[in-house]
Amino acid sequence: MPRAEFITIGELSKRTGVAVSALRFYEDKGLLHPLRTNGNQRRFLRSDIRRVSFVLIAQKLGLALEEIVAHLANLPEGRNPTLEDWRKISRAMREQIDARITLLNRTRNQLDQCIGCGCLSLTKCQLYNKDDKLGLKGPGPRAVLD
Repeated sequence: MPRAEFITIGELSKRTGVAVSALRFYEDKGLLHPLRTNGNQRRFLRSDIRRVSFVLIAQKLGLALEEIVAHLANLPEGRNPTLEDWRKISRAMREQIDARITLLNRTRNQLDQCIGCGCLSLTKCQLYNKDDKLGLKGPGPRAVLD
């Protein structure tokens, strides 16, 4: 028996592990574009399984919803994405991911060093913030964000 081209929201939920309410939220935010039956029921393309999977991975990577929407706008509607489609998105995401990795590594290293010294205060720190020089650079965690 051939697989149906369209699936219900319940089937999409079951295949992706994403709650029906979250799928509706994704639709509201423009991540999914289901078709409607004459009875106003949602019908998703089978390829939407991959779109939802992409959303889940992108969220785990820390991408904001707006960033995910922008990347998904580059995927084709109505067909499964090809390897080349994914490569284009991958190249676009690589810079964002690399920047996040750099920030996470810097944060981890600063936390290890700062917690290791024991003072836990940037105003008292003689190692990383002697005379509170970082305070002159502006508010917030300057050692990590600069």
